[in-house]
Amino acid sequence: MESANITVYGAGYVGLVTGACLAKSGHRVHLLDVDRAKLAALAEGRAPFFEPDLDATLASGIGSGRLTFAHPDDAEASDPDETAADRFVYVAVGTPSTPAGFADLRYVRDVMDRLEATAAAGTVVITKSTVPPGTGEPLAARLAKRGIGYVSNPEFLREGNAIGDWYHTDRIVLGGEPTHVERVAALYADIDAPIVRCGITSAELVKYASNAFLATKISFINEIASLCDVMGADVTRVARAVGMDRRIGEAFMHAGIGYGGSCFPKDTRALDFLSTVNGHDFHLLKAVIEVNARQRLLPVMALKRRLGSLEGSVVAVLGLAFKPDTDDTRESPAAEIIGLLLAEGARVRGHDPVGRLSIDDPHYVHAETLEEAVSGADAAIVATEWPQFAKADWTALAPVMTQSAIVFDGRNCLDPEAVRAEGLIYLGVGRG
Repeated sequence: MESANITVYGAGYVGLVTGACLAKSGHRVHLLDVDRAKLAALAEGRAPFFEPDLDATLASGIGSGRLTFAHPDDAEASDPDETAADRFVYVAVGTPSTPAGFADLRYVRDVMDRLEATAAAGTVVITKSTVPPGTGEPLAARLAKRGIGYVSNPEFLREGNAIGDWYHTDRIVLGGEPTHVERVAALYADIDAPIVRCGITSAELVKYASNAFLATKISFINEIASLCDVMGADVTRVARAVGMDRRIGEAFMHAGIGYGGSCFPKDTRALDFLSTVNGHDFHLLKAVIEVNARQRLLPVMALKRRLGSLEGSVVAVLGLAFKPDTDDTRESPAAEIIGLLLAEGARVRGHDPVGRLSIDDPHYVHAETLEEAVSGADAAIVATEWPQFAKADWTALAPVMTQSAIVFDGRNCLDPEAVRAEGLIYLGVGRG
Protein backbone atom coordinates (compact mmCIF):
# COMPACT_ATOMS: atom_id res chain seq x y z
CA MET A 1 0.00 0.00 0.00
CA GLU A 2 1.60 3.25 -1.13
CA SER A 3 -0.82 5.69 0.48
CA ALA A 4 -4.08 5.40 2.41
CA ASN A 5 -6.83 7.79 3.43
CA ILE A 6 -6.90 7.97 7.22
CA THR A 7 -9.12 9.78 9.71
CA VAL A 8 -7.92 10.12 13.30
CA TYR A 9 -10.39 10.94 16.07
CA GLY A 10 -8.66 12.80 18.90
CA ALA A 11 -5.81 15.30 18.74
CA GLY A 12 -4.48 14.49 22.18
CA TYR A 13 -1.09 12.99 22.83
CA VAL A 14 -1.65 9.64 21.12
CA GLY A 15 -3.86 10.90 18.30
CA LEU A 16 -1.61 13.79 17.34
CA VAL A 17 1.55 11.69 17.29
CA THR A 18 -0.28 8.98 15.34
CA GLY A 19 -1.63 11.41 12.75
CA ALA A 20 1.62 13.32 12.33
CA CYS A 21 3.71 10.17 11.91
CA LEU A 22 1.29 8.53 9.48
CA ALA A 23 1.32 11.71 7.37
CA LYS A 24 5.10 11.78 7.45
CA SER A 25 5.04 8.18 6.20
CA GLY A 26 3.11 9.32 3.14
CA HIS A 27 -0.52 8.70 4.07
CA ARG A 28 -3.28 11.31 3.78
CA VAL A 29 -4.47 12.04 7.30
CA HIS A 30 -7.54 13.98 8.45
CA LEU A 31 -7.33 14.66 12.19
CA LEU A 32 -10.54 15.49 14.09
CA ASP A 33 -10.94 17.05 17.53
CA VAL A 34 -13.71 18.86 19.43
CA ASP A 35 -11.39 21.59 20.78
CA ARG A 36 -11.50 24.42 18.23
CA ALA A 37 -8.73 26.39 19.91
CA LYS A 38 -6.48 23.36 19.64
CA LEU A 39 -7.41 22.92 15.97
CA ALA A 40 -6.54 26.55 15.23
CA ALA A 41 -3.13 26.14 16.83
CA LEU A 42 -2.50 22.88 14.98
CA ALA A 43 -3.36 24.48 11.65
CA GLU A 44 -0.50 26.89 12.35
CA GLY A 45 1.82 23.99 13.17
CA ARG A 46 1.80 24.50 16.95
CA ALA A 47 1.42 21.40 19.12
CA PRO A 48 -0.69 21.89 22.29
CA PHE A 49 1.94 20.17 24.44
CA PHE A 50 5.70 19.78 24.58
CA GLU A 51 7.14 16.74 22.84
CA PRO A 52 10.60 16.65 21.23
CA ASP A 53 10.53 16.53 17.39
CA LEU A 54 6.73 16.75 17.21
CA ASP A 55 6.60 20.29 15.81
CA ALA A 56 8.94 19.31 12.98
CA THR A 57 6.87 16.20 12.23
CA LEU A 58 3.69 18.28 12.19
CA ALA A 59 5.29 20.83 9.87
CA SER A 60 6.25 18.06 7.46
CA GLY A 61 2.69 16.76 7.25
CA ILE A 62 1.06 20.19 6.99
CA GLY A 63 3.57 21.45 4.46
CA SER A 64 3.02 18.45 2.22
CA GLY A 65 -0.76 18.85 2.42
CA ARG A 66 -1.11 15.32 3.76
CA LEU A 67 -2.18 16.41 7.27
CA THR A 68 -5.39 18.40 7.76
CA PHE A 69 -7.57 19.22 10.77
CA ALA A 70 -11.29 19.69 11.43
CA HIS A 71 -14.05 19.54 14.03
CA PRO A 72 -16.14 16.33 13.79
CA ASP A 73 -19.36 18.33 13.34
CA ASP A 74 -18.05 20.48 10.48
CA ALA A 75 -18.54 19.71 6.81
CA GLU A 76 -14.75 19.50 6.48
CA ALA A 77 -14.78 16.47 8.80
CA SER A 78 -15.74 14.13 5.97
CA ASP A 79 -13.02 12.12 4.27
CA PRO A 80 -11.25 14.42 1.76
CA ASP A 81 -11.31 11.56 -0.75
CA GLU A 82 -14.53 9.63 -0.22
CA THR A 83 -13.95 7.60 -3.39
CA ALA A 84 -10.72 6.05 -2.03
CA ALA A 85 -10.73 2.29 -1.71
CA ASP A 86 -8.41 2.20 1.31
CA ARG A 87 -10.01 4.10 4.17
CA PHE A 88 -9.08 3.76 7.82
CA VAL A 89 -10.27 5.44 11.00
CA TYR A 90 -8.07 5.59 14.11
CA VAL A 91 -9.81 6.11 17.45
CA ALA A 92 -7.44 7.87 19.84
CA VAL A 93 -9.74 9.64 22.27
CA GLY A 94 -9.17 9.72 26.03
CA THR A 95 -10.22 7.00 28.48
CA PRO A 96 -9.78 8.73 31.86
CA SER A 97 -10.25 6.98 35.19
CA THR A 98 -13.61 7.05 36.92
CA PRO A 99 -13.64 7.65 40.72
CA ALA A 100 -13.86 3.86 41.13
CA GLY A 101 -10.74 3.37 39.02
CA PHE A 102 -12.36 1.98 35.90
CA ALA A 103 -11.72 3.43 32.43
CA ASP A 104 -14.35 5.95 31.32
CA LEU A 105 -15.30 4.84 27.80
CA ARG A 106 -17.89 7.50 26.98
CA TYR A 107 -15.68 9.19 24.36
CA VAL A 108 -14.82 5.90 22.69
CA ARG A 109 -18.48 4.91 22.58
CA ASP A 110 -19.47 8.30 21.14
CA VAL A 111 -17.03 7.87 18.27
CA MET A 112 -18.10 4.27 17.67
CA ASP A 113 -21.77 5.31 17.53
CA ARG A 114 -20.87 7.97 14.96
CA LEU A 115 -18.85 5.52 12.87
CA GLU A 116 -21.56 2.86 12.99
CA ALA A 117 -23.96 5.41 11.52
CA THR A 118 -21.70 7.13 8.98
CA ALA A 119 -18.63 5.06 8.02
CA ALA A 120 -18.66 3.46 4.60
CA ALA A 121 -18.55 -0.30 4.16
CA GLY A 122 -14.97 -1.48 3.73
CA THR A 123 -13.61 1.00 6.27
CA VAL A 124 -11.36 -0.43 8.99
CA VAL A 125 -11.66 1.12 12.47
CA ILE A 126 -8.41 0.96 14.46
CA THR A 127 -8.54 1.55 18.21
CA LYS A 128 -5.47 3.23 19.70
CA SER A 129 -7.29 4.33 22.87
CA THR A 130 -6.44 2.17 25.88
CA VAL A 131 -9.63 0.25 26.59
CA PRO A 132 -10.23 -2.59 29.08
CA PRO A 133 -9.91 -6.13 27.71
CA GLY A 134 -13.28 -7.27 26.45
CA THR A 135 -14.28 -3.83 25.10
CA GLY A 136 -13.50 -4.40 21.45
CA GLU A 137 -15.22 -7.69 20.67
CA PRO A 138 -18.81 -6.36 20.96
CA LEU A 139 -17.80 -3.18 19.11
CA ALA A 140 -16.35 -5.27 16.29
CA ALA A 141 -19.57 -7.29 16.09
CA ARG A 142 -21.66 -4.12 15.81
CA LEU A 143 -19.49 -2.62 13.08
CA ALA A 144 -19.29 -5.90 11.15
CA LYS A 145 -23.05 -5.74 10.51
CA ARG A 146 -22.33 -2.65 8.39
CA GLY A 147 -19.33 -4.14 6.63
CA ILE A 148 -16.83 -2.20 8.76
CA GLY A 149 -13.72 -3.90 10.09
CA TYR A 150 -12.25 -3.48 13.57
CA VAL A 151 -8.65 -3.86 14.79
CA SER A 152 -7.18 -3.26 18.24
CA ASN A 153 -3.77 -1.59 17.88
CA PRO A 154 -2.53 -0.50 21.33
CA GLU A 155 0.09 2.25 21.53
CA PHE A 156 3.43 2.04 23.34
CA LEU A 157 4.60 5.65 23.08
CA ARG A 158 6.74 7.10 25.85
CA GLU A 159 6.23 10.78 26.47
CA GLY A 160 9.47 12.56 25.71
CA ASN A 161 10.42 9.99 23.05
CA ALA A 162 7.17 9.41 21.18
CA ILE A 163 8.39 10.09 17.64
CA GLY A 164 11.35 7.76 18.09
CA ASP A 165 9.11 5.12 19.63
CA TRP A 166 6.73 5.27 16.67
CA TYR A 167 9.41 4.45 14.12
CA HIS A 168 11.59 2.25 16.35
CA THR A 169 9.03 0.32 18.35
CA ASP A 170 9.73 -3.09 19.88
CA ARG A 171 6.55 -4.52 18.33
CA ILE A 172 3.31 -3.65 16.58
CA VAL A 173 0.33 -5.44 18.13
CA LEU A 174 -2.73 -5.99 15.93
CA GLY A 175 -5.82 -7.79 17.19
CA GLY A 176 -8.73 -8.68 14.94
CA GLU A 177 -9.87 -10.70 11.95
CA PRO A 178 -6.88 -11.67 9.74
CA THR A 179 -8.17 -9.79 6.68
CA HIS A 180 -8.50 -6.53 8.60
CA VAL A 181 -5.21 -7.07 10.45
CA GLU A 182 -3.27 -7.46 7.21
CA ARG A 183 -4.73 -4.26 5.80
CA VAL A 184 -3.66 -2.36 8.91
CA ALA A 185 -0.22 -4.02 8.91
CA ALA A 186 0.36 -2.54 5.45
CA LEU A 187 0.06 0.96 6.94
CA TYR A 188 3.27 0.29 8.87
CA ALA A 189 5.32 -0.95 5.94
CA ASP A 190 8.02 1.65 6.61
CA ILE A 191 8.55 0.50 10.21
CA ASP A 192 11.03 -2.30 10.84
CA ALA A 193 9.41 -4.07 13.78
CA PRO A 194 7.83 -7.48 14.42
CA ILE A 195 4.05 -7.59 14.08
CA VAL A 196 2.15 -9.55 16.72
CA ARG A 197 -1.15 -10.83 15.33
CA CYS A 198 -3.75 -11.98 17.84
CA GLY A 199 -7.35 -11.68 18.91
CA ILE A 200 -8.90 -8.36 19.93
CA THR A 201 -9.07 -9.11 23.67
CA SER A 202 -5.49 -10.40 23.71
CA ALA A 203 -4.28 -7.19 22.05
CA GLU A 204 -6.14 -5.11 24.61
CA LEU A 205 -4.60 -7.08 27.47
CA VAL A 206 -1.07 -6.67 26.06
CA LYS A 207 -1.25 -2.94 26.76
CA TYR A 208 -2.47 -3.32 30.35
CA ALA A 209 -0.09 -6.18 31.11
CA SER A 210 2.89 -4.25 29.75
CA ASN A 211 2.21 -1.16 31.84
CA ALA A 212 1.38 -3.21 34.93
CA PHE A 213 4.64 -5.13 34.64
CA LEU A 214 6.71 -1.95 34.27
CA ALA A 215 4.90 -0.41 37.24
CA THR A 216 5.68 -3.60 39.18
CA LYS A 217 9.40 -3.25 38.42
CA ILE A 218 9.32 0.32 39.74
CA SER A 219 7.49 -0.59 42.93
CA PHE A 220 9.72 -3.63 43.45
CA ILE A 221 12.94 -1.62 43.34
CA ASN A 222 11.32 0.94 45.64
CA GLU A 223 10.66 -1.83 48.14
CA ILE A 224 14.32 -2.85 47.85
CA ALA A 225 15.22 0.81 48.42
CA SER A 226 13.26 0.81 51.68
CA LEU A 227 15.20 -2.26 52.77
CA CYS A 228 18.46 -0.56 51.77
CA ASP A 229 17.64 2.38 54.05
CA VAL A 230 17.08 -0.02 56.94
CA MET A 231 20.18 -2.09 56.25
CA GLY A 232 22.55 0.71 55.27
CA ALA A 233 22.96 -0.42 51.64
CA ASP A 234 22.91 1.72 48.48
CA VAL A 235 20.03 0.87 46.15
CA THR A 236 21.76 2.47 43.15
CA ARG A 237 24.55 -0.12 43.43
CA VAL A 238 22.13 -2.96 44.12
CA ALA A 239 19.81 -2.06 41.22
CA ARG A 240 22.67 -1.71 38.75
CA ALA A 241 24.08 -5.13 39.61
CA VAL A 242 20.65 -6.79 39.58
CA GLY A 243 19.80 -5.15 36.26
CA MET A 244 22.94 -6.55 34.64
CA ASP A 245 21.18 -9.92 34.67
CA ARG A 246 19.82 -10.19 31.13
CA ARG A 247 16.72 -11.92 32.45
CA ILE A 248 15.86 -8.77 34.44
CA GLY A 249 17.39 -5.75 32.67
CA GLU A 250 18.20 -2.26 33.94
CA ALA A 251 15.12 -0.47 32.57
CA PHE A 252 12.63 0.78 35.19
CA MET A 253 14.96 -0.30 37.99
CA HIS A 254 15.51 3.19 39.38
CA ALA A 255 14.29 3.83 42.91
CA GLY A 256 12.55 7.11 43.66
CA ILE A 257 9.28 8.74 44.58
CA GLY A 258 7.19 6.58 42.27
CA TYR A 259 5.61 6.58 38.84
CA GLY A 260 3.08 9.09 37.52
CA GLY A 261 1.71 10.36 34.23
CA SER A 262 -1.32 9.54 32.15
CA CYS A 263 -0.73 5.79 31.74
CA PHE A 264 0.75 3.84 34.65
CA PRO A 265 -1.54 5.11 37.44
CA LYS A 266 -4.67 4.93 35.27
CA ASP A 267 -3.91 1.56 33.71
CA THR A 268 -2.89 -0.18 36.94
CA ARG A 269 -6.10 1.01 38.63
CA ALA A 270 -8.18 -0.07 35.65
CA LEU A 271 -6.60 -3.52 35.54
CA ASP A 272 -7.13 -3.96 39.27
CA PHE A 273 -10.80 -2.93 38.90
CA LEU A 274 -11.25 -5.21 35.89
CA SER A 275 -9.75 -8.14 37.82
CA THR A 276 -11.99 -7.53 40.81
CA VAL A 277 -15.26 -7.32 38.86
CA ASN A 278 -14.32 -10.54 37.05
CA GLY A 279 -13.73 -12.39 40.31
CA HIS A 280 -9.92 -12.31 40.39
CA ASP A 281 -8.11 -10.74 43.34
CA PHE A 282 -4.90 -9.35 41.83
CA HIS A 283 -2.86 -9.24 45.06
CA LEU A 284 0.42 -8.30 43.40
CA LEU A 285 -1.05 -5.35 41.52
CA LYS A 286 -2.73 -4.00 44.64
CA ALA A 287 0.67 -4.02 46.36
CA VAL A 288 2.24 -2.20 43.40
CA ILE A 289 -0.35 0.58 43.68
CA GLU A 290 0.04 0.77 47.47
CA VAL A 291 3.84 1.02 47.29
CA ASN A 292 3.64 3.78 44.71
CA ALA A 293 1.27 5.81 46.87
CA ARG A 294 3.65 5.44 49.83
CA GLN A 295 6.68 6.66 47.88
CA ARG A 296 5.19 10.11 47.46
CA LEU A 297 5.14 10.54 51.21
CA LEU A 298 8.89 9.95 51.58
CA PRO A 299 10.22 13.49 51.02
CA VAL A 300 7.64 15.08 53.33
CA MET A 301 8.32 12.52 56.04
CA ALA A 302 12.09 13.02 55.66
CA LEU A 303 11.80 16.80 55.97
CA LYS A 304 9.60 16.51 59.05
CA ARG A 305 12.14 14.23 60.71
CA ARG A 306 14.91 16.76 60.06
CA LEU A 307 13.08 20.06 60.49
CA GLY A 308 10.28 19.13 62.86
CA SER A 309 7.28 21.25 61.97
CA LEU A 310 7.22 22.47 58.37
CA GLU A 311 5.13 25.50 59.34
CA GLY A 312 6.71 28.49 57.63
CA SER A 313 9.55 26.48 56.04
CA VAL A 314 10.46 27.34 52.46
CA VAL A 315 10.66 24.26 50.23
CA ALA A 316 11.63 24.20 46.56
CA VAL A 317 10.12 21.39 44.47
CA LEU A 318 12.28 20.85 41.41
CA GLY A 319 10.43 19.14 38.59
CA LEU A 320 6.67 19.39 38.10
CA ALA A 321 6.21 17.15 35.05
CA PHE A 322 5.99 13.44 35.84
CA LYS A 323 9.17 12.77 33.82
CA PRO A 324 11.78 14.72 31.82
CA ASP A 325 11.23 15.93 28.24
CA THR A 326 7.50 16.50 28.68
CA ASP A 327 5.27 19.19 30.17
CA ASP A 328 2.70 16.59 31.27
CA THR A 329 1.88 17.04 34.96
CA ARG A 330 -0.99 14.53 35.08
CA GLU A 331 -0.66 12.52 38.30
CA SER A 332 2.88 13.79 38.74
CA PRO A 333 4.44 12.97 42.13
CA ALA A 334 5.31 16.66 42.47
CA ALA A 335 1.66 17.71 42.47
CA GLU A 336 0.84 15.43 45.38
CA ILE A 337 4.01 16.31 47.27
CA ILE A 338 3.28 20.03 46.95
CA GLY A 339 -0.23 19.46 48.28
CA LEU A 340 1.18 17.61 51.29
CA LEU A 341 3.74 20.34 51.96
CA LEU A 342 1.10 23.07 51.81
CA ALA A 343 -1.09 21.09 54.19
CA GLU A 344 1.85 21.07 56.62
CA GLY A 345 2.10 24.87 56.44
CA ALA A 346 5.18 25.09 54.21
CA ARG A 347 5.74 27.81 51.64
CA VAL A 348 6.45 26.09 48.35
CA ARG A 349 8.21 27.18 45.18
CA GLY A 350 7.82 24.93 42.16
CA HIS A 351 10.10 24.95 39.15
CA ASP A 352 10.25 22.95 35.93
CA PRO A 353 11.93 23.66 32.57
CA VAL A 354 8.62 23.30 30.68
CA GLY A 355 5.89 22.02 33.03
CA ARG A 356 3.59 24.13 35.17
CA LEU A 357 0.99 23.38 37.84
CA SER A 358 -2.15 25.41 38.47
CA ILE A 359 -2.27 25.61 42.27
CA ASP A 360 -4.55 28.16 43.86
CA ASP A 361 -2.78 28.70 47.17
CA PRO A 362 -1.12 31.90 48.44
CA HIS A 363 1.78 29.85 49.79
CA TYR A 364 2.65 28.40 46.40
CA VAL A 365 4.54 30.25 43.67
CA HIS A 366 6.00 29.14 40.37
CA ALA A 367 9.69 29.99 40.05
CA GLU A 368 10.93 30.67 36.53
CA THR A 369 14.52 29.66 37.28
CA LEU A 370 16.30 27.10 39.41
CA GLU A 371 18.10 29.84 41.31
CA GLU A 372 14.83 31.61 42.09
CA ALA A 373 13.31 28.36 43.34
CA VAL A 374 16.06 27.57 45.87
CA SER A 375 16.80 31.11 47.01
CA GLY A 376 16.20 31.24 50.77
CA ALA A 377 14.92 27.65 50.77
CA ASP A 378 15.26 25.44 53.83
CA ALA A 379 14.95 22.38 51.61
CA ALA A 380 14.80 21.34 47.97
CA ILE A 381 13.09 18.23 46.65
CA VAL A 382 14.16 16.87 43.26
CA ALA A 383 10.94 15.36 41.93
CA THR A 384 11.87 14.96 38.25
CA GLU A 385 15.27 13.93 36.91
CA TRP A 386 15.70 16.74 34.40
CA PRO A 387 19.34 17.06 33.25
CA GLN A 388 19.27 20.67 34.45
CA PHE A 389 18.88 19.40 38.01
CA ALA A 390 21.17 16.39 37.74
CA LYS A 391 23.98 18.65 36.51
CA ALA A 392 23.16 21.63 38.71
CA ASP A 393 26.05 23.66 40.12
CA TRP A 394 25.56 23.30 43.88
CA THR A 395 28.60 25.51 44.48
CA ALA A 396 26.50 28.36 43.13
CA LEU A 397 23.17 27.23 44.58
CA ALA A 398 24.20 26.41 48.16
CA PRO A 399 25.06 30.02 49.16
CA VAL A 400 21.54 31.26 48.31
CA MET A 401 19.88 28.54 50.44
CA THR A 402 19.67 28.60 54.22
CA GLN A 403 22.56 27.18 56.21
CA SER A 404 22.65 23.35 56.22
CA ALA A 405 19.61 23.22 53.96
CA ILE A 406 18.30 19.79 52.98
CA VAL A 407 18.36 18.40 49.45
CA PHE A 408 16.03 15.42 49.05
CA ASP A 409 16.97 13.61 45.86
CA GLY A 410 13.70 11.94 44.95
CA ARG A 411 15.16 10.46 41.77
CA ASN A 412 18.68 9.55 42.95
CA CYS A 413 20.03 11.60 40.07
CA LEU A 414 22.41 13.89 42.00
CA ASP A 415 26.00 13.34 43.12
CA PRO A 416 25.65 13.06 46.92
CA GLU A 417 29.24 14.10 47.57
CA ALA A 418 28.94 17.22 45.40
CA VAL A 419 25.89 18.29 47.42
CA ARG A 420 27.46 17.51 50.80
CA ALA A 421 30.67 19.28 49.84
CA GLU A 422 28.75 22.57 49.85
CA GLY A 423 27.52 22.10 53.43
CA LEU A 424 24.09 20.85 52.43
CA ILE A 425 22.37 17.77 53.85
CA TYR A 426 21.83 15.15 51.13
CA LEU A 427 19.00 12.62 51.44
CA GLY A 428 18.23 10.05 48.75
CA VAL A 429 15.87 7.11 48.30
CA GLY A 430 17.41 3.85 49.50
CA ARG A 431 20.92 5.22 49.74
CA GLY A 432 21.54 4.21 53.34
